[in-house]
Formats: sequence, structure tokens, C-alpha cells
Amino acid sequence: MCDYPRVLSIQSHVVSGYVGNKSAVFPMQLLGLEVDFINSVQFCTHTGYKKVTGQVLTEKDLSELMDGLIENEIDIYSYLLTGYIGAPSFLQEIVKVVKHLKTKNPNLVYVCDPVIGDNGQVYVPKELIPIYKEVIIPLATIVTPNLFEAELLSDIKIKTPDDVWKACAILHSKGCETVVISSAEFENIPGLHVFASNNNGKDTQRYTLAVDKLPIAFIGTGDMFASLMLSWMHKTNGDIKLSLERTIASLQAVLKRTAGGIKGCTPTSRQKELRLVQSKQDIENPQVTIEARAVQ
Repeated sequence: MCDYPRVLSIQSHVVSGYVGNKSAVFPMQLLGLEVDFINSVQFCTHTGYKKVTGQVLTEKDLSELMDGLIENEIDIYSYLLTGYIGAPSFLQEIVKVVKHLKTKNPNLVYVCDPVIGDNGQVYVPKELIPIYKEVIIPLATIVTPNLFEAELLSDIKIKTPDDVWKACAILHSKGCETVVISSAEFENIPGLHVFASNNNGKDTQRYTLAVDKLPIAFIGTGDMFASLMLSWMHKTNGDIKLSLERTIASLQAVLKRTAGGIKGCTPTSRQKELRLVQSKQDIENPQVTIEARAVQ
């Protein structure tokens, strides 16, 4: 088994900017985890720029990389983190990766950020959705969907906080231990809301907190959120309340620092790139100012 925490992170990569592995790896390393990463795509930038070029990793490429790790006997991990996946065949290969890694470490924690869409819009092939629902969620330990993704995975419409807990219960029933809804907005309820539900098979812990919504939409925040939750769940030995509070504290500090550096009314994609390196201390030592509230 692993004598120190090792993470395998499989998600997108950009040469310039901060999304996917570029948003996730640095925070995990700062928080003391050894991170290996496989890039599901390699693009020059994220898709918010006017021209995007690069390469897409195929399921055959992923299989070959895993074969090398296996042959070299370096395929034992404490954690697996997956993010953006662009093809059903690649997601099916991820299933094989999860199952293999669990044969090497039955205590593997699989953190899945099911990147499907946002604000009512699906931006991956719709064929991925049933694979997430029927195969990935039962294999995952922790899932971190946004509100729209939680609706798709649970097959219910979420209009209220009570609906959130119903969706979490459905995902628990599929086998996932911890569900964290990374961002949710509701009519007539101000703020941006985060929900966390943990079910160990005996009882359920539920926590929520709210933050003010910044007037700028940033890219890469979900990737960073998932990596921070993974890191803090490790460092706190599964304390979901403390992990949620520290994750949000770091994320808000990064967003406020990024927003503070933006000049003008219409920020460019470049100006909106997360200021991760400049936020090193906020990632390592988050200052919690918003406490998570327990929900019965």
C-alpha cells in the first residue's frame, strides 16, 4: 500500500492559463500530496479564447500510459481524481483504470468531478451522462457536481435546498459516499450556495454554506474546488465540515485576488485567469471566515 499520499489526476491541460490539471495539481502539491497526472486533452488555452489548438488523448493512449505504470510497478495510488472527459470511449477506459487501481489499493479514494455542463447547457457528448450515472457514480467515493450536473445525475429538478438533499440521497443510494454540490443558486435566496452530504452507511452528515457571488464568471474554479476538497479530506481525516470551510476559504481568496487585478468593464480571458501562484499562502493556510452550517 501507499506509505505516503499519491494522487493520479486525469483531466484536461492547457499550455497557458489555469483549468483542469493546471488548476488542480498545484493546490494538491502545496497541501502535501504527491501528484501524477495524465492530460485528457492538451490545448493551447481553454475554450474561452478566440482560437484553441491542441491534441486529444484517446482511450488507447490512456491504456498505453497505464500499461507503463503497471509494468514499472508504480500503479499504487491513494487517490484518483478525474475531471473533464470528452468522449464516452475515454470514460469507459477510466472505468477500467478505477477498477485496476482498486485491485492494487482497495482503500483507493476516487474523487470524480463530473464535468458535463452548467447553466442548463451540456458541453460534452450526451452519451457520457448514462455512463456517469450507471457506472462512474457507483465507483466514486466523492463526487463534486455543480447544480445542473447534480440534476442530470439524479434525474430530479432542483429548485430548492430541500431538492439538493434529495439529489444527494439519490447519489448516495447509487453507492457514492460523499456528495459536494460545488455551486448552486436559487430564486429569492441570495448568494452562491455550497452543499456537502456524507453517508457512511449508518448516518448522514449534511452541511451548507453561502458566499457572495462575484460579478465575474471565472474558468477553472470547479477543477480547483475538487482538488482542494480531495486535499483537505485527506488532511482532516475525512472531516467534511472543516474540509468544506477550508476549500471555500482558499477558493474565495483566489477569486477575490483575481477579480482585484481586473481593470475595465469587460475583462479579457487572459485577465480572468486564476491567480493561483500569487495565492500560495491562501491555499496552504486558508483563513476561514464562513462556517458551514449543519443541516438535520
